[in-house]
Amino acid sequence: MNLKPYLSDFLSLFFPKLCLHCREPLMGAETFLCLHCQRLLPKTGYLSFQDNAATDRFRGKIPVAKAVSYLYYNKGGVGQKIVAEIKYRGNIRLGREIGRQLAEDLHSKGFFENVDFLVPVPLHPKKLKKRGFNQAEIIAQGVASVTKIPMETTRLYRRKANLTQTKKNVYERWKNADGIFSLRDPSVFASKHVLLVDDVLTTGATLEACAVRLLEIPQIKISLLTLAIA
Repeated sequence: MNLKPYLSDFLSLFFPKLCLHCREPLMGAETFLCLHCQRLLPKTGYLSFQDNAATDRFRGKIPVAKAVSYLYYNKGGVGQKIVAEIKYRGNIRLGREIGRQLAEDLHSKGFFENVDFLVPVPLHPKKLKKRGFNQAEIIAQGVASVTKIPMETTRLYRRKANLTQTKKNVYERWKNADGIFSLRDPSVFASKHVLLVDDVLTTGATLEACAVRLLEIPQIKISLLTLAIA
């Protein structure tokens, strides 16, 4: 007899699981958000538009096959709370779950067609050791579980640790990210369609730095996917 569901129900009487956004107790099959807040997810709908705010960030800088951000990252909103819960509170289960959710939404609309590899934006080894996980990789794991597209995490790597981007302007972000990525054994990406995955798209400096390095590979095609856009 599996007692786990009963134990979970018993514990919830004393330590109720709360909605990430409204902080009301979760009911039944609800996981991180209650049904009401789930309906409030600030989805961008960018997939319906070839030209959107995500593609605009890279116009005239790098050639991008397509770019989509799933949620709006508004201060105090659901999108920001989801990102913060994953990135700063280490909620790996939420990262994989939201990755699966966005993949199911986009997969049904053909976004992942002809994509050969998922490549999460890498962290520097020192930051990875300190944080214990790469939030972009966690989200990509959720995407991979739905799409079955192989994830590659070793060929593109961060060769130097840049300073935090949080309080930098557009130019400072670009300078901070310039030249920080390198490749090892890049031939696996030749003539392939690579989807770069990250948590938040702000100025696009970090994703641009990744793409610039990957574009050294012959006949590569690059698309971009982020959980949110600020």
